Amino acid sequence: MDPTDKPKGPSPHYSLYQRDVFKRGGETGTLPSFSVHPEELQESTKKKLNDRGYFYANSNAGLGWTDRANREAFYRWRIIPRACVDTNTRDLTTTIFGHKIPAPIMIAPIGINKLYTPLGELVPARVAGELGIPYCLSTAASQPIEDVARANDEGASEKNESNSVHEYNGPNGGDAKSPRFFQLYMGHDDEITLSLLNRAWKAGFDAVMLTTDTWQLGWRPTDINIANYVFYYPGAVGNEIGTSDPVFMAKHGKELEQDSGKWIDSSVWHGKAHTWEKVKWVVNEWKKISGGRPFAIKGIQSAADAKLALDAGCEGIVVTNHAGRQVDGAVGSLEVLPEIVEAVGDKMTILYDSGVRTGADVFKALALGAHAVMVGRLYVWGMAHEGVHGCRHVLKSLLADLDITMTVAGYRSITKDVWRNRDALRYSPSGVPPGPGEHAKL
Repeated sequence: MDPTDKPKGPSPHYSLYQRDVFKRGGETGTLPSFSVHPEELQESTKKKLNDRGYFYANSNAGLGWTDRANREAFYRWRIIPRACVDTNTRDLTTTIFGHKIPAPIMIAPIGINKLYTPLGELVPARVAGELGIPYCLSTAASQPIEDVARANDEGASEKNESNSVHEYNGPNGGDAKSPRFFQLYMGHDDEITLSLLNRAWKAGFDAVMLTTDTWQLGWRPTDINIANYVFYYPGAVGNEIGTSDPVFMAKHGKELEQDSGKWIDSSVWHGKAHTWEKVKWVVNEWKKISGGRPFAIKGIQSAADAKLALDAGCEGIVVTNHAGRQVDGAVGSLEVLPEIVEAVGDKMTILYDSGVRTGADVFKALALGAHAVMVGRLYVWGMAHEGVHGCRHVLKSLLADLDITMTVAGYRSITKDVWRNRDALRYSPSGVPPGPGEHAKL
């Protein structure tokens, strides 16, 4: 690839990362220390983590059929390449909740990141800031809200071609330098909920998404086999947002000393479902705290529920089945995305999360109507290998993959040529995707 005299486009030439890897190998003999092929990356993660860390990230509900359905759904949609299109510059930019971002990729909320690297959530938050892509923090995080915000800003302070694309002129409670959102697991103590939302707003998290598919963890046999619930073990991690919350600690600090599961059992995965009436309450409270900033529901798998989220006052939804970790034998999220887009796509921001592994996956989800995708396991596998360097390598590889896919498939702009363009895809109801290991490898 010729890096000289490349015209400057709306988004960086992420594809040059491929050349950088090739050049380091050719000139110095330096090769990547781990594979970014998704199957190989997942497999090599086993060697980097203990069983509890590995299976917390990779366990699925039941027999894992929903996880498989997610991947099979991507296989059945095929990209139709176009010829002789001027893709010398690509425009990967889009706008999510008022933030102009350099690419339609977001970091999904995943809890207990200290299971994968000692710095936990500080790692992906920093890398997201470096790249200018949105970071979403989980209520089940293993770092305090405020510390994660600082790491995100530190990454954003190192200006580069990618994060310089970010623009935002709306209200923000913490003068954030990079887009960041807060994922809420809502307990049944309203004072604690409001404390979390106020802390998030003051720390610069300017949109909220409420997870509605995980009032408790799904039945995951590979976690059952090793009693994989880190909160009940000595030296538990994952309580950090609770132990840094003044309202929770005033009410339950003494109990937490006796029961290390008090935070997670009462305020996160409590097993007591909320209804749409409670959703309306928390949406209204967030609006008062944030001056009207967006609220989204995470866990939508039907057009009917998407409409209910809209009726409840939400500006966005996340189409996800929790990556196949909650209900076994459920639909693949990409299967239901088109009907959800048809129902509310002109009225809400639609984010997609479940089974995304490649740039082609990102392309397909956007062509079917998602405004952006969220990636989870990929960045966890990366940081499990090499912390911030591994996380950065995986995300820059995904950006390069998407940029190259746009180039060679003949699509210049995400918003003009890909988004909601069903003519860019063809559905194939037959065939079986390749199984694990059925690819060229060393």
